[in-house]
Amino acid sequence: MSASTEFPLFVSAGDILTDLVRTGDSQWLSRPGGAGWNVARAVARLGLRTACAGSLGTDNFSDELWNASVAAGLDMRFMQRVERPPLLAIVHQTHPPAYFFMGENGADLAFDPSRLPQGWMNQVKWAHFGCISLVRQPLGDTLATLAAQLRERGVKISFDPNYRNLMAHGYMPTLRKMAALADLIKVSDEDLGLLFKTSEAEALAELRAMNPLATVLVTRGPEKATLIEGDTIIEAQPPRVEVADTVGAGDASIGGLLFSLMAAPQRTWHEHLAFALAAGAAACRHAGAHSPSLDEVVALLEN
Repeated sequence: MSASTEFPLFVSAGDILTDLVRTGDSQWLSRPGGAGWNVARAVARLGLRTACAGSLGTDNFSDELWNASVAAGLDMRFMQRVERPPLLAIVHQTHPPAYFFMGENGADLAFDPSRLPQGWMNQVKWAHFGCISLVRQPLGDTLATLAAQLRERGVKISFDPNYRNLMAHGYMPTLRKMAALADLIKVSDEDLGLLFKTSEAEALAELRAMNPLATVLVTRGPEKATLIEGDTIIEAQPPRVEVADTVGAGDASIGGLLFSLMAAPQRTWHEHLAFALAAGAAACRHAGAHSPSLDEVVALLEN
């Protein structure tokens, strides 16, 4: 099979955006980002053929995202470009985080799955969805439809709601729809509280009722994480590391779990969970959304 007909084993179809982070009075730092893009980079860095499926503009921010995607080794046939404004996350305060999004009629909304290379669905093993891409219409409906098509073809679906303030109203139908399609659901304790406005135990029960067959990973920062697979409940503590920041740690952990499931399906759930938590911890050692290498993750596992 020639290189050009080799398709990704993993596709993340979610947020690709630029974070504009306030660093001082009238001073801002721009960083390529987005939850979906971070997950794609995490899996690619660990060593699997990966794409981030989405649409960018033709502006300077989009150029930066494109170039960073090339540098990350993503399959660029899955990234489209259109003459529309970019999607920006304006982070005007970091402690605690305060942000809003700019991107009315944005480039991300123009993503068209029919323009993806023919035959790609035959090779992909897992596809990941989540965050604000499912809230921004018409993109949300486009992605939910794509997830359903992939699932029908036997592709496994990963879903991380990854709560943002755009989900404060009217998100429940989307949450139900995506949870029902998912083989794997990743949530943080914070996501559960903000999505369900109740105790963690009750929120988790509500989420699991949406799809009792899905495997669920609950992360709690430096505290014990829980993986629920059927009647089996596994708990594990993330490795202790010196934290630079926690940006993208959740994306690195779900990326680590997905990589482990694809690259080493013979592992036990205990081992998959340990790998995921080591990937999340490794991301915390660096400022910004760091994608850890396999060596970084293995080093933490061995310690």
